[in-house]
Formats: sequence, C-alpha cells, structure tokens
Amino acid sequence: MPNTLQRPLPLGDLASRMGIELTEVSAERVVATMPVQGNTQPYGLLHGGASAALAETLGSIGAALHAGPTHIAVGVDLNCTHHRGADSGTVTGEATPVHRGRTTATYEIVVSDERARRICTARLTCLLRPAPGQQGATRPA
Repeated sequence: MPNTLQRPLPLGDLASRMGIELTEVSAERVVATMPVQGNTQPYGLLHGGASAALAETLGSIGAALHAGPTHIAVGVDLNCTHHRGADSGTVTGEATPVHRGRTTATYEIVVSDERARRICTARLTCLLRPAPGQQGATRPA
C-alpha cells in the first residue's frame, strides 16, 4: 500500500512565505499550487528560484513518504530547466517518481501555469537516511 499523508505536514518557513499549498500528497504523486505574485524577479516574472523551491519541496515530500517514518529524505541534486515565464496567476507543481530505491529517490517535477503550459521541468534526487535515533532501521523496499 502506498505511503500517504496521515497527519498535517509541516512545509517549513520558506514554503509558507511563498504561499505553497499542497493539494494532493502521496509517494506516487505530490501536487501543490503557488502564486506568482510575491515570487517574482525584478522583471515581474516568476523567479526561477521560486520554481526550484517549489520543485524541491514537492520532490522531497514524495521521497520522504517513500522512505517512511524511520528515514529522512535529504536533497542531493536538483536540476531545473525553465521553459517560459509567468507574470501572474498561480502555478501548479506535480512531482512523480522516476526512481524509488532503498538509498535514493528521484522525482520529476513539472511546474505549469493556469493554461497548463509547462513553465519548468525539474528533477530532484534525495538520499534516504535513517532518521535520528533510527540508525539500524530497515530501508524502504
């Protein structure tokens, strides 16, 4: 059975300040929205770093759910390709697994605008490590 969210998930201060709101959460698919307003660069377009932060947030959540309660997911590689700008509205990020192993998990994250146009494609790889106090824990299958 897939690991799904059973309790409120703390997103952290950055995600809260950016207005990231989760809409679907499981190890197989993590979806969230983020407003463009407040997350722009000086030219009024969505900041590439904002897209990257959204991507890392979603991929990390998916990897953490795959890892289970005895492990933590630590991002070790993030790659983002920015395809087009967004200057208003809301973007949606969708993370899906590319690889879910015992020691690493990799997710592809697609960020799209309200017209379903791809804004950014990202790939995040997380290292799966035992959580504090879980040094002998069995890793995910």
